[in-house]
Amino acid sequence: MRSAHAADTLLSQGKTATASSTENAGTPASAAVDGNTGTRWSSAASDPQWLQVDLGATDTITSVTLNWETAYAKAFKIQTSADGSNWTDIYSTTTATGGIQNLTVNGSGRYVRVYGTTRATQYGYSLWEFQVFGSTGGGTGPGAGTLLSQGKTATASSTENAGTPASAAVDGNTGTRWSSAASDPQWLQVDLGATDTITSVTLNWETAYGKAFKIQTSNDGSNWTDIYSTTTGTGGVQNLNVSGSGRYVRVYGTVRATGYGYSLWEFQVFGTAGGGTTTPPTTPPTDPGGPIQGGGDLGPNVKVFDPSTPNLQGQLDQIFQQQESNQFGDARYQVFFKPGTYNGLNDQVGFYTSVSGLGKNPDDVQINGDITVDAGWFNGNATQNFWRSVENLAVKPVNGTDRWAVAQAAPFRRIHVEGGLNLAPASYGWASGGYIADSKIDGTVGPYSQQQWYTRDSSIQGWTNGVWNMVFSGVQGAPAQGFPNPVYTTLNTTPESREKPYMYLDGNNYSVFVPNLRTNVSGVSWPNTPGTSLPLSQFYVAHPGDTAAHINAALAQGLNLLLTPGIYHVDQPINVTRANTVVLGLGYATVVPDNGVDAVKVADVDGVRLAGFLIDAGTGNSAQLLQVGAPGSSASHAANPTTIQDVFARIGGAGPGKADTAFEINSNDVIIDHTWLWRADHGAGVGWTTNPSNIGLKVNGNNVLATGLFVEHFEKYDVEWHGQNGKTIFFQNEIAYDPPNQAAIQNGSIRGYAAYKVDDNVTTHEGWGLGSYCNFTADPTIIQDHGFEAPTTAGVKFHDLLVVSLGGMGQYAHVINNTGPGTSGTSTVPSTVTSYP
Repeated sequence: MRSAHAADTLLSQGKTATASSTENAGTPASAAVDGNTGTRWSSAASDPQWLQVDLGATDTITSVTLNWETAYAKAFKIQTSADGSNWTDIYSTTTATGGIQNLTVNGSGRYVRVYGTTRATQYGYSLWEFQVFGSTGGGTGPGAGTLLSQGKTATASSTENAGTPASAAVDGNTGTRWSSAASDPQWLQVDLGATDTITSVTLNWETAYGKAFKIQTSNDGSNWTDIYSTTTGTGGVQNLNVSGSGRYVRVYGTVRATGYGYSLWEFQVFGTAGGGTTTPPTTPPTDPGGPIQGGGDLGPNVKVFDPSTPNLQGQLDQIFQQQESNQFGDARYQVFFKPGTYNGLNDQVGFYTSVSGLGKNPDDVQINGDITVDAGWFNGNATQNFWRSVENLAVKPVNGTDRWAVAQAAPFRRIHVEGGLNLAPASYGWASGGYIADSKIDGTVGPYSQQQWYTRDSSIQGWTNGVWNMVFSGVQGAPAQGFPNPVYTTLNTTPESREKPYMYLDGNNYSVFVPNLRTNVSGVSWPNTPGTSLPLSQFYVAHPGDTAAHINAALAQGLNLLLTPGIYHVDQPINVTRANTVVLGLGYATVVPDNGVDAVKVADVDGVRLAGFLIDAGTGNSAQLLQVGAPGSSASHAANPTTIQDVFARIGGAGPGKADTAFEINSNDVIIDHTWLWRADHGAGVGWTTNPSNIGLKVNGNNVLATGLFVEHFEKYDVEWHGQNGKTIFFQNEIAYDPPNQAAIQNGSIRGYAAYKVDDNVTTHEGWGLGSYCNFTADPTIIQDHGFEAPTTAGVKFHDLLVVSLGGMGQYAHVINNTGPGTSGTSTVPSTVTSYP
């Protein structure tokens, strides 16, 4: 603390800080209030952005110090708030110069924030420290007590839809809301967790407010006491002074002011923790030992829209602005469009955002507009456009061609494009995708700068070109086989496929459709995809904060699992033990194993469906992140295989992570349909000894099929295959960038570990369209003896292999075993083998 503040108290240090966005996991909001000038908060590179601190009580504010990193704010405000929703300016400038700014101010509030409106650089906002000085106490009016309700469990008599759950009214976010059905009476209640003294309540109403309502408290969730009542509610923000105590507090609406339901941006309960005159109930309203209920709200980050949704484009833009460059942030979003026609939309899809239609068939949701991924945030380079998806809708592009310029982990499923599709950024910069399945493109697909791509079970009118490796299976209209010139690998059918489970509206109720297995097919599965519909009531709807023990209890009880968007830390594996269980993630729900446990384990049973989530390695070393079947599994699942679809693994990037193996497949008859297993080469927690991981995919089971296999940067084998009769259609790989020298990857007498290793004891195996690339950034003199290693026997076959040295940063001596020419020079020209042996 500086001498200028000797008479003031530093109020902010170590308090809870939040922000509109974070650049990555290494620059969180908390770093700006930790007293350490070597750590910082930084935001996404867009305007506006904010950083706020909760002082814990309403205090008098006399000065603020901003210690800017190079990326400072040219225009910003300092604001205070009693409730975290309604803000008062106490300082404003449009000519800031960065550096260390000592600002004398005069105000009071529990919450203080810096609100940036114009960045001085092309980067986001970045603060080493945000310090608030003043004196404790001095605040007046509602909210002067402790905010007791934020983040607590909220329930309601009804919800209008999955996008307006009860939890949205206590999340501290005035951009999310609870709304009820359009009938009287309705209620919203919050469980404070203990009997507290209640001194005030703030209601931040949306347009649909309560004309007549009560505020009530209860100790048991059943018997209620009125502490406020009105028949002349005015809407807006109502600060109500009350006097009472209870563990449960609710607003009970009896007369609506509009034809809609009741709708609250925020429901805030203030007071003093403890101090109630009654004891907590001996029997809680929900017996934790009783059956776990299926169904429930989908949480605040599932956004459900229909054609009449006000400011729909603005809401989509707000999500994109937050997520456009938020590569390693924590925010996750699922955007759902109800069946209907949407005109003039451009939904730009950023990181950790899934966009899906809620129809039974894609054409039930018609978007006359665009679903867009471009690379403006990364100077026209699309090679880092990861972790986003679009599914189950029709799009008619404004200019006739939709743009989907993505890299790994960005599936394009079950889409009807009423026009063409461009897979490159607007600048035609580098691109490194990608995956299409079960889609119909009425026009031509142009990959342009895309280095590699896999398309499965689809219909297209044409395909313009290829760079290194374009693979098609079961695609009507696909170009003819031509590898290596042109670079097309084409299979008329896909041996086996089963489309990913997806949510849809069955009348007014949510269900999950689980498509059937198909064999030797081509073209899309829709309309009228064969399969089974499961109501949401048969799923445990999980939310971040749920324990693995509770999730496992729900699975053991016979429920399926729906992971709503967010981060799930687990201290034991999520155990899937029942045949035909569906585990479906929304919005890139992310499972993080703590203390070195496995993240997900699947028993050796029939027909499990894993789909739509990310596993992010924790700081403890996990033996594997996903294990399907225990070691030694031997049962046949040929008639009903387990499927793994759009399930991704990451070791490092969002922070240090460790795992010996990403995915281990011990069961027989498993279909891996699109995965990206990535040991991070950039981001936070990245280095040869910082995010160690030996194996990407280890296959011990027989009859395992991989369609769309992306595995990168592991320190030994990226793929190690021991099972018989394995098949891979399309493989994209980069060898680890960062071995410090040749010795670090010496494999006995062999220089380097093959990207794709088939064990010497395997007698039947086949692969089509496999590529491996090297880019040894730490030591460009490293030689990799071969990209692929397999036994030389008639039953082990490979078609259309390539290896590439990226700009001469290291070289391959051969393509597969000692066959195929090596790479040389800096020209980034593939070396190929069309058939082996």
